[in-house]
Amino acid sequence: MPSSRPPLAQLQDRLASWQHRRLVASLARQVETHAHPDPAQPPVVVLNASTRLTGLSLNAAFSLLTGWGLRLAGVPVTHFVCQAGMRPCVLGTNRGDYTAAPPCVACLAQSQRLYSGGTVHSFEYKEDPHLAAALANLSVEELSGFVYEPAPAPLSPPLPPVPLGALVQPSIRWALRRHTLPNDPPTRYLLRQYLQSAYSVALSFANLLAEVRPQAAVVFNGIMYPEAAARWAARQMGVRSVAHEVGFQQYSTFFTEGEPTAYPIHIPEDFDLNEEQNTRLDAYLEKRFQGKFTMAGIQFWPEMRGLDEAFLANAARFQQLVPVFTNVVYDTSQVHANRVFPHMFAWLDLVLEIIRQHPQTLFVIRAHPDEMRAGTRKLSNESVRQWVQQKGVDHLPNVVFIDSQEYISSYELIQRAKFVIVYNSSIGMEAALMGAAVLCGGQARYTQYPMVNFPHTPDQFYRQAHEFLAASTIQPPPQFQRNARRFLYYQLYRVSLPLGDYIRAAGRMGFVQLKPFPWQQLLPANSQTMRILVDGILKGEPFLLPES
Repeated sequence: MPSSRPPLAQLQDRLASWQHRRLVASLARQVETHAHPDPAQPPVVVLNASTRLTGLSLNAAFSLLTGWGLRLAGVPVTHFVCQAGMRPCVLGTNRGDYTAAPPCVACLAQSQRLYSGGTVHSFEYKEDPHLAAALANLSVEELSGFVYEPAPAPLSPPLPPVPLGALVQPSIRWALRRHTLPNDPPTRYLLRQYLQSAYSVALSFANLLAEVRPQAAVVFNGIMYPEAAARWAARQMGVRSVAHEVGFQQYSTFFTEGEPTAYPIHIPEDFDLNEEQNTRLDAYLEKRFQGKFTMAGIQFWPEMRGLDEAFLANAARFQQLVPVFTNVVYDTSQVHANRVFPHMFAWLDLVLEIIRQHPQTLFVIRAHPDEMRAGTRKLSNESVRQWVQQKGVDHLPNVVFIDSQEYISSYELIQRAKFVIVYNSSIGMEAALMGAAVLCGGQARYTQYPMVNFPHTPDQFYRQAHEFLAASTIQPPPQFQRNARRFLYYQLYRVSLPLGDYIRAAGRMGFVQLKPFPWQQLLPANSQTMRILVDGILKGEPFLLPES
C-alpha cells in the first residue's frame, strides 16, 4: 500500500532510519569490543520475538539494552532469535489473509543488526506431524483448550503435557482484536498454526536451556505465545525467568519474576507518603487530569474537553449520575481481569440489566480511548461501540454513550458521580484517588490493595450496585484513598525503571530510536537502572528504585 506521506517526509524518514541503523551498528560494535564475559558465570537467555518486525518498539529497546548491560557486566548472554520460526508470528499475522507468510526477510535483517556481535541461538519452525494430526478436525473451542502430550524424543528433554490452547489464546485474541473467536475455517486454520508454532518454540527453547544451563531467562511479558511457550518451558525445567513490560513513566520499564501485565507491586504496610512525595504525586496528577500523559509511547488524549451545557442539562433531569468505564477486550490485561466474569461483555450485559432497572439514574458508558486508536492497526474488531448498537443501549433515555475518540474529561464525570463502575481500567484507581466510591467488575493491577469495591461473584456485583444506587450517600473507607496514593506513587516512582537516557521517540507512533550515548553509560557502575536490572536478574533482588 503506497504511503500517504509527502515525498519529502518519506525521504526524511529513510534518512533517519539509515542514520539510526548506523548508530545501532556502532553501539553493537562497542559493546562487543568492551564486553568480557566471565566464563565461570552461567549465561542469561534473552527472548523478545513479539514486539517488533522491522522497527524498534519500547519493549524491543528494553530487551536490547538489558542484553547489552548484562554483557558489559561480564555476563554471557544468549539471544534466542526467530529464524522464520513461527507460521506466523503474532505481529506478522495478516488479518486480511491468515495464510499470508509473515515478513521474515525484513525482520531477520533487523535481528541481524540488533544482535550483531552477540551470541545468537536461532530457532526455526519444526512441525510435529502427530500434533498436526491431533489438531486437524477440532473446533475453535476445542483448540482453545487443547493440551498436547508429546511423545518422548531422544535428543530433547522430556516435557509434560503442554497446555498449548491456554498459551496461545491471548495472542490470537490480540492479533484478531477481539475476545470472541468465530468457529469458522480461517480462524481454525490460524489457531492451528499458532498452536503448532508455540509447540515448536517451546521445544526449541527447552533444548537450548538443556544445552547452555542458564542462570535465568529474560522474556517480553510472557503473554504473547512465543514468550509464553518459552517461559512455560523454563518453569518445567526449573530455570528462573524474569519478564518485562512498559512502565508507567515515559521510556520506563517494569521487570518482575511474576506476571508483568498484572503488575505485582509489593508496598510495605508502614509506607506512607511524606510531604515531598505528596507534592511530587500531586504535580503528576495535575497533568494527568488534563490528559497530559503517555502510555507505551502513546498519547491517548490529543485534547480534553469539559462537559458541555447540553450534557449538564440532560444530567439535571436525573436523580444521580454513574459513569461506566470499559476496557479493550483483547488487551493483555484481560488475561488477569476475567476472574469474576468470563469476559468484559458478560459484565456489560449485567450492567445493562442494572441500567434498565434504574431509569432515574443517568449512566454514562465510556469506551476506552485505545479501542479505536486512530492511525494504528489496533482498531478493535469487537468493540463497546458495536455492543451498544447491537443491544440498543444508545436508545435508552438514561444512557449517554461516549465513544473512544470523544475527548471528554472522565475526571469531570467522576466529580459529578454518585459512584463509578469500571471493569479493570486504570480510571478506577484514579477515581479512588479523587475520593470516589468505585465498583470494579474485573481484576485490575490495583485490586491487589484495597482501594475499590471488588465483588468476587456476579451476584455480589449485582447486589453491591443496587446497594450503592439506593444509598443516600456513599463514603469509601479512608484507607481506600490512602492505598490508591501509595500504589500510584510506587507504580510511578519505584517500580518504573527509567531508560530515557538511551531512548527517544521515533517518527512512527509507538516506536522509538536509540539516542547517541557512550557505551560506558550502560555499565552498572554508571547507571542506576542498569545496576537494578543486573542485580535483579542475577541475584533476585527487587526491581525497585531507591527512594531519592
